[in-house]
Amino acid sequence: MRFLQRVRCWEYCQHHAIVRVKHPTRPDKARRLGYKAKQDSTYKYFEVILVDPAHNAILNDPRINWVHKHRELRGLTSAGKKFWGLHGKGHLHHNARPSRRANWRRNNTLSLRHYR
Repeated sequence: MRFLQRVRCWEYCQHHAIVRVKHPTRPDKARRLGYKAKQDSTYKYFEVILVDPAHNAILNDPRINWVHKHRELRGLTSAGKKFWGLHGKGHLHHNARPSRRANWRRNNTLSLRHYR
C-alpha cells in the first residue's frame, strides 16, 4: 500500500496544476462524498488532489481562486464543523443550523405586521 501511494504521489507530481480525470482514483472515498457510478450527462465530478494557492493558474482562474479565503477562519473545515456541532443529523440536531445563535434569534424575535 505504501509503495502504491508513493507511486501515485510521483504520478500526481508529473501532472499539470489542474487535471481532469474520467473516473475517481479512489472509488471508496468518492462514494462517501456522494459519487454515483451512473452519472447523468449534466453532472460533472471533479477530484482535487492538491492545489497550489500561489500558482498563477489558480490565482487567475475565477472559478477556483476561492482557495485563499481562509476556510479555517469561517469554520468550514472538518474540525471547525465539529466544534460548531454541525456533524450531527436528524431531529436531535435541528437547532444547530445555521448556528445556535441564529436559531435562538429566529425563535425569540417578535415579528409584527406593519400598518402601511
